Amino acid sequence: MLIETSPIEITRVAQSRIETVDFNNLVFGRTFADHMFMVDCVDGEWQTPQILPYQTLQFSPALMTLHYGQAIFEGMKAYKNVLGEVVIFRPQKNWARLNKSAHRMCMAEIPEDVFIGGLTELLRLDAAWVPSLPASSLYIRPFMFATDEYVGVAPSKTYKFLIITSPVGAYYSKPVKLRIETEYVRAAKGGVGFAKNAGNYGGSLYPTKLAQEAGYDQIIWTDHKEHRYVEEAGTMNLMFVIDGKLVTAPTSDTILDGVTRDSILTIARDWGMVVEERPVSVDELITGIQNGQVQEAFGAGTAAVVSSMYAIGHEGTDYALPELTEASFARRVYRELDDIKLGRTPDTRGWVYTV
Repeated sequence: MLIETSPIEITRVAQSRIETVDFNNLVFGRTFADHMFMVDCVDGEWQTPQILPYQTLQFSPALMTLHYGQAIFEGMKAYKNVLGEVVIFRPQKNWARLNKSAHRMCMAEIPEDVFIGGLTELLRLDAAWVPSLPASSLYIRPFMFATDEYVGVAPSKTYKFLIITSPVGAYYSKPVKLRIETEYVRAAKGGVGFAKNAGNYGGSLYPTKLAQEAGYDQIIWTDHKEHRYVEEAGTMNLMFVIDGKLVTAPTSDTILDGVTRDSILTIARDWGMVVEERPVSVDELITGIQNGQVQEAFGAGTAAVVSSMYAIGHEGTDYALPELTEASFARRVYRELDDIKLGRTPDTRGWVYTV
């Protein structure tokens, strides 16, 4: 994939901080690489992009984002493959999804050359920050927010787009336990549940906190009308192997169109597995766990990649899931994704972008 990019003004750090980082003990999202990418949009026109030393930002108390929530983001990862090259997994999918979020939030859309070009140059500059340890990567956070200084309910006319990066280990280091949420709602039809806007995640914090205080790692969101159908988890799409079929809720305006989700469904179909994108009811899930029809349950997302579940809680009862084996679909598809990203398996689908 060759994309013509706009000229970027680059200011390098005087001294890298990389020697101060313990790459064997990374806390997810707490350590940041030397540089960041930044570009402003003014009245629909993107200005000259910059790569700068990672730094704090100054802004007015009247910044519209603080009052009306025009803020969106993406999550991606960079890896070092078996040849030592820095690679990214399906970055154009993230660019397209960011613009889908921008459109819904009435924000400026980002040109492909700005997104991919800025990301490429940033990763080339900070290539040493991409870990090579097993289960580690450089987490990439592209994000955009409104920058007008105005206390009035209207779309901003100016925006700031940035990319920061963070070396990370595994998001979940072991199987997780989730609770089905039957009181609070993440998204409703006609809303912004499909978009990666900041408010979606802010609104999820309190019910997630309650679940964690009760001993769960995350929650399973259900539909806003009846709490009858499972939708997604707080940090990942949900997938189940039911009677040998891969089953997941269809994407909609309440469910995020996950890049990892799409990749897993593609691989499953290529392997000849029956895939069903359909509503999964809470009753079907709980009954299926009890009678053995639900053979696997796992989450899929950029941060979590493939995260297996060992139990699902519902109305005060925890339902244990079968322990995965090396032959389980979740384990096999995780290895396949890993092998594609790292160059151990040929990338026949054009998913890997070499920086």
